[in-house]
Parts: sequence; C-alpha cells; structure tokens
Amino acid sequence: MQKNTNDIIIFLIVVSALIVSMVAFIVFMLVIYRKRQNSFQQSFEQLKLDHDKTLLNTQLEIQEQTFKHISREIHDNINLSLTLAKLQLHTVDWDDKKVSTDKMNMSIELLTKSIAELSDISKGLSADVINQQGLLKAVEDELNRIRLTGIFSIDYSITGIPVYLDAGQELIIFRIIQEAFNNIIKHAQASQTSLLLHYNDVKLTIMVTDNGNGFDPKLTAINRQAGLNNMSARAKMLGGQMNIASMTGQGTTLTFTILFENND
Repeated sequence: MQKNTNDIIIFLIVVSALIVSMVAFIVFMLVIYRKRQNSFQQSFEQLKLDHDKTLLNTQLEIQEQTFKHISREIHDNINLSLTLAKLQLHTVDWDDKKVSTDKMNMSIELLTKSIAELSDISKGLSADVINQQGLLKAVEDELNRIRLTGIFSIDYSITGIPVYLDAGQELIIFRIIQEAFNNIIKHAQASQTSLLLHYNDVKLTIMVTDNGNGFDPKLTAINRQAGLNNMSARAKMLGGQMNIASMTGQGTTLTFTILFENND
C-alpha cells in the first residue's frame, strides 16, 4: 500500500514537473515570439521611414530639376526675346516713321513670342493639362508642340487597351515622357524618334527611341545623368523601373515599365 502511495506521489511529481516545464517552455516561446514581433515591427517601421525619406528626397530633387528647367527656359528663350524687344523700343527714332514702325512691329513680334513661350511652359508644367485632357491627349499635344520646332520627326503609337490611372500617376508618366524628349533635344542630335505606349492587363510599357548619337550608360555626362536619374526616380515613385539600351553612335531606347496597382 505504501509502495502504491509512493508511486502515485512520484507520478504526480513527474507530471507536475512536466506541466511546469511545458508551461515554462510555452511562456519562453511566447516571450521569444513577442520579441521577434517587436523587432520585426521596428524593422518594418524603420524601412517605411527610410522609404518615406527616400521618396521625399526624390520629390525634392525632381522639384529642384523642374525649377532649373523653368529657369533655363526663361533665361535662354524668353529673357532673350524680352531683352531684344527692350532694345528695339529704346532705340526708336520717332522722327523716322518707317524705321520706328519696323522696330515697333519687331518688338510686338518678340513680345508675342515671349507670351507664347510662357504659355507653353505653363501648359507643360501645370497638372491641369492632365486633369482636363488625360494622359494620351496631353502627350499628343506635347509631341505636336515639339514637331513644330522641326528638330526631328516623331512616330507616336498606342497599342493594347488603355488603362486610365488617377491624375497624379498620369502626371508623373507625362513628366517622364517630357524629360525623355527633353534629353533627346539637348543631347541626341537625332533626326527620328518614336514613342510607344503599350498597355496590357497588368502594366504599361513606355518605349522612347531615337536614332541619335547614343552614349555609354556607364560613362554618362553629369547633365544627362541628372535627366536619367529624374526619369528613373519618377518611375520608381509608381513602383516601376527604367531600362537603358544605348551605344555610342547607335541611338538610344529608354524603356519604362509601370505596374498597375490593382494587379498583383
């Protein structure tokens, strides 16, 4: 009888020890899990913070480049026209009616040109161009404006069924295309260019091609690199990416891939 009692006591002690051990193990695992969860949450928040900082820096860089673009356009084009108009008006000789009339007409032409250029800059930079027209029409108008300069020919095509994004996203895409053609105008010395917008169910592919002098992407000049960085940064803001295919003397193709957010 005593032996049975001892066996029961021993059994209860062992079972209790096992239960205590299991409880301790579960508590230990919960503590470890909680610590890992907290660590993961902190890492996630830090990554989000880093992403937000990167995005903000990108937006500030793009804004700075936009301001530089406006300044350059005003200085190179509008400022010259206004200066010439001012000189014409300052040198008007009212005693010579023919010469004074010619100078007045020249001043009016220069002022008209300046107003038109200011209007073009305003339209190109305003988000209203997207809100009012949508991406495809805004791009078409922008390309027509470039065509009028006679710098190069442009082949513009759209394939697939267009997917209409919100105005903010379409504005970023519009800026990418603007920057691509601005780079061609400044650097490529091209005679032919093309723009393809290809839509499918999950993404938009943008291809900008020129037959200009091309370049080595690894040996890119600072001014061109700034434009490429802007386009790449804008594509990343939409969760996309930019690829460059170029060789010296063989033209350039820029390909942008923008994934649609509502598709995985």
